[in-house]
Amino acid sequence: MRRGIVYKGEQHSEQQSCAFPGICVLPSGRWICSFRAAPQKLQTRGQHVLITWSDDQGTTWSEPIKPFEPPVLEGKPGLFRSAYLTSLGDNTCIAALCWVDHTDPELPFFNEATEGLLDTKIFLARSDDGGEHWTAAERMDTSPFHMPTPLTGPILHLTNGELACQFELNKHYEDPEVWKHSSVLMFSKDEGQSWQEHVITSNDPANRVFYWDQRPNTLLDGTLLNFFWTYDNVSADYLNIHSRSSNNYGRTWSAYRDIGVPGQPAPPVLLTNGRIALVYVDRTSAPTIKLRISGDGGHTWPEPTEIILYKPELQQQSVDKMSMQDAWSEMGNFSVGLPTTARLADGSVLVVYYAGSQTDHTAIEWVCIPQ
Repeated sequence: MRRGIVYKGEQHSEQQSCAFPGICVLPSGRWICSFRAAPQKLQTRGQHVLITWSDDQGTTWSEPIKPFEPPVLEGKPGLFRSAYLTSLGDNTCIAALCWVDHTDPELPFFNEATEGLLDTKIFLARSDDGGEHWTAAERMDTSPFHMPTPLTGPILHLTNGELACQFELNKHYEDPEVWKHSSVLMFSKDEGQSWQEHVITSNDPANRVFYWDQRPNTLLDGTLLNFFWTYDNVSADYLNIHSRSSNNYGRTWSAYRDIGVPGQPAPPVLLTNGRIALVYVDRTSAPTIKLRISGDGGHTWPEPTEIILYKPELQQQSVDKMSMQDAWSEMGNFSVGLPTTARLADGSVLVVYYAGSQTDHTAIEWVCIPQ
């Protein structure tokens, strides 16, 4: 395995907390990485999106740029919390950006009293020169969803030519009603100019199981495989990763499957001979980023296939929880996580994640696993 650092946030700087990475590989071989930088992980104050690229397989990276200017929306100033990138061919890529209301800089992103989020919207921007210059960010119409819609990853370029934007449904910051979580895919048939159709990809009618952080990707035959970080809202505990699949471009989905692997998944990656790689963060002890391989279309993930990609010398960062508030507090203390994936031209798997020994001092790192 080869590994390196995309960006090492300098301690006591405005970029010392780096997290929420996205990775995009262009046909030219350029790697483009996006990430959220901030003075502190939990505070929204000072957060911004940076983009950097490498033309030598991760050996060196360009000086990060800050290409997106968050607009004032309905009289409310905002900040961009994350950006996820998708190659559309040649040097063209599209960025999905998560805009967050910053009217009151002192408010935390998550309201522990109500379980609501700050107003959160999706914006889109495009680049035709490999990520070096971008169009102004334009708001995406997510109707009929007018509640906070935090992104869960990059736009998917489906094999039928459509685009699919992925996000979750939360509720407004002061809304006293119960939070009913769902994951959504919204589809565009005109290269992102309009988004006329949507599908709920996860929802528990009993509102007990939350299928968080959906991680879909397209396999060679057009099948969509989707993983979920799965949380039991009654026992306040994480279940094993669950998965669903779709063979009609995301319109209908199979039953949920407990894949027998604990943790927080990244998008699956198609390997040679039809095998599939799953990268995930195992938090049953000290946080460890691992990889497993399935040879039967994602039905089983044998333990003997497991490879450790990153194992820091840290104590366990998970805690015993009693409530959703405890779960969010726990997430806020994580200093390792959110791996995202890409497949390189030679079949290698590229994994990008954030990591550090302190919650507020983390870098963006990468590891490449040959096939």
